[in-house]
Amino acid sequence: MSNSPFDPDESLTEAQMEREHKGTPKPEVTDTRGQPDEGYRAHPAARIFLRGPWEMLATILIAAGVVMLMQPFFLGLYTYSFIVTLTGTVMFIIVSHFPE
Repeated sequence: MSNSPFDPDESLTEAQMEREHKGTPKPEVTDTRGQPDEGYRAHPAARIFLRGPWEMLATILIAAGVVMLMQPFFLGLYTYSFIVTLTGTVMFIIVSHFPE
């Protein structure tokens, strides 16, 4: 018996113990940095939704919102500064999940 109050191995059946100790085979990983197979055609969205350009746009929106917030001359820019900053922040969070 182990020192912990709950030992997960004690709650397993014999068949589960065999599967547990046998392990699962590791998936085969192929090199994704090489050239695509001949005849491979990427989805058009895969070219449009790349992380780099969209992250840059989101960062520019955040910076523009902060500049709009700090400028003392135009009330209209100050009024929309929070919306622009919030849009850039939410966009950055979403875009950070895009493929590179």
